[in-house]
Amino acid sequence: LRRIASHAVRVRLNEGDALFEQGDPAKRFYLALSGQIKLFRLSPAGNEKVIDIVGPGSTFGEALMFLERPHYPVGAQALQATEVLSFDALDFADMLKGSVETCFVMLGSMSQRLRMQLREIDELSLHSATCRVASYLLKQAPVDSDVFELPVAKQVVASRLSVKPETFSRIIKSLSDDRVIQIAGSRVTILDRAALDVVAETCAAVRDDY
Repeated sequence: LRRIASHAVRVRLNEGDALFEQGDPAKRFYLALSGQIKLFRLSPAGNEKVIDIVGPGSTFGEALMFLERPHYPVGAQALQATEVLSFDALDFADMLKGSVETCFVMLGSMSQRLRMQLREIDELSLHSATCRVASYLLKQAPVDSDVFELPVAKQVVASRLSVKPETFSRIIKSLSDDRVIQIAGSRVTILDRAALDVVAETCAAVRDDY
């Protein structure tokens, strides 16, 4: 572990800075210390799909160390001032050979992430855009408050939910017109949580059997 720590590099990014590009050789993986990192894919036509938003305490890119000559399948860009720790993937892979316990910790973390991604595929393929937006808003809302800030820009939220920005805006307007929510800039107020629950209930019914 001392060997890994000695090779860790602290990287500071400003908003909009790229950490790595889609297709770059995956020689390192990362731990987010502060800020937010957007992981995204670009289509040949240049269209962007946000795959994940990584916050403090989360790692990303570590699964690639188990592949031969890996390349990053996504790009990574800072959404705000961000700090990450960068680790040499080969050094870490060598360390894993002598630590079964660490291997199991990593496998558990990657399995949990895979499970979450499978649930997300269910939501994206089986549920409407309105359902996905309602479910997202409920997940962002604190348990003890109906007022919260969107953690990222609306266009990033839309891409994360696989919804076109104009469709996202229409859904937000419809929920606002129905007095289910109120939104001003990035601040969201849930006016009728029960009604929002009803809109999102099909997403909540996704089977949790994997």
